[in-house]
Amino acid sequence: MFTGIITQLGRVAHSEQKNGGVSLRIAPQQPWTDLDLGESIACNGTCLTVTGWDEGTFGVDLSQETLAKTAPHWNAGDILNLERAMRAGDRFGGHIVSGHVDGVGEIRSVSPAEGAYVMTVRAPEFLAPYLMPKGSITVDGVSLTIVDSGGPAGSLPELQDNEFTLWLVPHTLEVTTLHAWAPGRPVNLEADQMAKYLDRLLAFREQRRAALPPTDPLTMTPQENA
Repeated sequence: MFTGIITQLGRVAHSEQKNGGVSLRIAPQQPWTDLDLGESIACNGTCLTVTGWDEGTFGVDLSQETLAKTAPHWNAGDILNLERAMRAGDRFGGHIVSGHVDGVGEIRSVSPAEGAYVMTVRAPEFLAPYLMPKGSITVDGVSLTIVDSGGPAGSLPELQDNEFTLWLVPHTLEVTTLHAWAPGRPVNLEADQMAKYLDRLLAFREQRRAALPPTDPLTMTPQENA
């Protein structure tokens, strides 16, 4: 479990094909001295398992499924947002993040505003229902607030159903990879967990209702087939 509050940046020091996937060595800006074998670290929002470490790097493996569902930022020299799994009792500064990327979006535009930058992101179509104005979303592992979104219940009609905007303040730009984001860049997206659970529960409720026999509106008892 993560919060989307980035601990530090890391650099992919080595990348190689291995067993149909990719094996990485990642060098954090400040090496961690208390890593545990098998612990989870979110790398650009992707929950990865620590397979080993030395004085300056730690190792992780990416499966074919991970490579297929995440943005291609796994090459030597790439800079990643890093967050270790939260501990019980930690401050919860972001929102509930699983580290399971839902899909890859694309940055459409970046423009300066007073004291910030405004960014427009296009998500995959299936994520459109989760893009709620002032709701939370994880972009490359960073917990951010959706400012405006398009479509039904959206707040900016000129945006498409699957587009949303973000306001990025200087501190966020300084401590994450966001300062390097530009139009056309692919980014990992994870929608809010609560919205996805609610969507799933409602879908099952409607399915069960459709399977029940019709009821008498006066007595609320099942009606017999004519």
